[in-house]
Order: sequence, then C-alpha cells, then structure tokens
Amino acid sequence: MSLHNLTPAEGSIKKGKRIARGEGSGHGGTATRGHKGQKSRSGYSRKIGFEGGQMPLQRRVPKFGFTNINRKEYQGINLDKLQSLVDSGKITDTVNLENLVAIGLAGKNELVKILGGGELKAKLNITVHKFTATAKAAIEAAGGETVTL
Repeated sequence: MSLHNLTPAEGSIKKGKRIARGEGSGHGGTATRGHKGQKSRSGYSRKIGFEGGQMPLQRRVPKFGFTNINRKEYQGINLDKLQSLVDSGKITDTVNLENLVAIGLAGKNELVKILGGGELKAKLNITVHKFTATAKAAIEAAGGETVTL
C-alpha cells in the first residue's frame, strides 16, 4: 500500500444528489426545494438563532454577572508538583520565576501562586508572587523559606 493507490473503503462514500439537472434525474423541477415560500427562493439564508418569530433563546435567558477588568490571573502550582520536581532532580533548593519558566510550569509574563495541594518534604526557598496560607505553613514547616515578589 502506498499513497498513490489509497482508496476509501467500499460503500463508505455516497454520490451526492445531482439536483436541478432535468426531469429525468428525479431531482429536476423544484430541485428538492418544494413549492414557493422563502426557502425555495435563491439567496435565502436563515438568521442564526431565529425561531420563527418566537423569542429566541439568547434573548429569553437573562443576562447576569460582570467581568472584573482589574482581575489578576495567577498560574497555580501545587506543593506535590514541587515535591515531584525535587524527586526528579529538576529543582534543588531554590525555586524562583526563572526556574519555573525554564521547567515550563509558568510563562515568563505570568503571575505565579503556590497552592497547598499535596505534601512537601523538601526544604525549599521559594520566591514567587503569592502563596496560600496552607502552602506557606507547609513550606515553613518543612524548614523552607517563602519570599513574595
């Protein structure tokens, strides 16, 4: 088998209807559009979301909430992820933004927050933008140090 002799499986492809090609084709005359009405005319296109005059769904459902323009998005990193990186030897004793970007856990322009998920046994000096209270307690309990940027 090569690229030049590939063919679709038997019966997997149907021939399309050849509409408006004369009466003998079986699809002549109205060309499968039926008689009269807007949908039979050329140039017809249905409005997206139009429900025949009934109030459309996007207008029936109420608007709610708002978007805070001052929201800060943080890239969250759990303690168990840091522990697995220590076990694999990717980090030794200091964790900062440059290390995390090099490993691929954060982008260079992202804000980083250490989260308290999992367990940390290694003594680490961590310098990032934010810590949760549980993460800070766990790092300091393991003998590490937390520095907020």
